[in-house]
Amino acid sequence: MSNRNNQANKAAARERLRAEREMQAKKDKARRQVIVAASAVAVLAVAGGIGYAVVQANKPSEWVAAADAKNVTAPKHTEGENGTTVVIGKAEAKKTLEIYEDSRCPVCATFEQNVGAKVDKDVEAGTYKLRYVGATFIDNSDQGTGSKNALSALGAALDVSPEAFLAYKNALYSQQFHPEETDDKFSKDSYLLEVADTVPALKGNAKFRENVESGTFDAWAMKMSKTFDKSGVRGTPTLKMDGKPVTAEGSENAPMTVAQFDAAISKALKA
Repeated sequence: MSNRNNQANKAAARERLRAEREMQAKKDKARRQVIVAASAVAVLAVAGGIGYAVVQANKPSEWVAAADAKNVTAPKHTEGENGTTVVIGKAEAKKTLEIYEDSRCPVCATFEQNVGAKVDKDVEAGTYKLRYVGATFIDNSDQGTGSKNALSALGAALDVSPEAFLAYKNALYSQQFHPEETDDKFSKDSYLLEVADTVPALKGNAKFRENVESGTFDAWAMKMSKTFDKSGVRGTPTLKMDGKPVTAEGSENAPMTVAQFDAAISKALKA
């Protein structure tokens, strides 16, 4: 091989090596750009996720928003500011029995299971009117939203009729459907609707279902809860006749049997 050819071959080899190095450098640069871009996207995604989480954490819950609502939709058959006065019975009845209850309250369930039917019978007979005041304090003590959600659903039942309200209240407190105090079943709309299917006026009632699922009366429920808080009542169930406590003989507690109730009501009606 001539010296000229040898020199030419070496020059060609060097040129190929240079070209290969330039190509590899370009590939390495492109790879680094992709990695940087991907890292930037990842950082933005994480930052965005953190930002969203912070916003969600600082966003008031639906029940806090309901409690702060300025515009309140009250059910039909209510009176007073925000419709928080719920009185059921014949207009000519001269006395009014006030009942303070929390839907998750196990003692309220016992009272309703034992005495509820007697109360409904007396109201229907015109012996007295019934004023209902709903509470939600168990949601705070045992955690959850069942008391609030059930109270809102009771509002939806009251919107149908006072009779539907009473029947639904009885169903919620029944042995069949009332959960343990620590079991927040009433927080589920599906469960409240299941209970409602046992009440003829509510079963298949599209408007009732819509009001429960959309929370039409959530703000009303929170206003009702505030009415309870302002009443000075410290426990449930609490009974009053025209503002005066109705208790079992020799006790400061509500009567828990029909016999105790009849004796206490007879005394209260004469007062």
